[in-house]
Amino acid sequence: MELQTERLKIVPCTDELLSTISTEEYEIGPHITMFLEKLREDSTQLGWGVWLVINKENNTIIGDIGFKGKPNSENTVEVGYGIIPSAQNKGYATEAVKEIINWAFTNDDVDKVVAECLHDNIPSIKVLEKLNMNKIGTVNDMLKWELKKRR
Repeated sequence: MELQTERLKIVPCTDELLSTISTEEYEIGPHITMFLEKLREDSTQLGWGVWLVINKENNTIIGDIGFKGKPNSENTVEVGYGIIPSAQNKGYATEAVKEIINWAFTNDDVDKVVAECLHDNIPSIKVLEKLNMNKIGTVNDMLKWELKKRR
């Protein structure tokens, strides 16, 4: 399983993948470790957790993206993402999030993708706006967003 855009490969994170790819500036965070543990216990989590964003030009990881679990009973998944500082402001996040949302919407169990970001995280707000996500509210300092599948 691999998604491709013009500049990126987006690949579900596995132990095997991490052992074969350059992680120069990219740091393996606790969310990756937790996901890999979950994946070892339940292989059906593949695709519904962390995906690595790889720059095709130099085959290095420039960030990660993914869902916070399988679709829930309301056919909704939550997307999250992060791009390393040296690769920010180049459109990579928008490119990657668009592609993974498209992938999610090919699944019959997904009707809606939601996201959240801090109210002052201007780069993330711009990404979500470019993808036509709708701001649906604020809880504490977090903006809530959603995008419904077109029928």
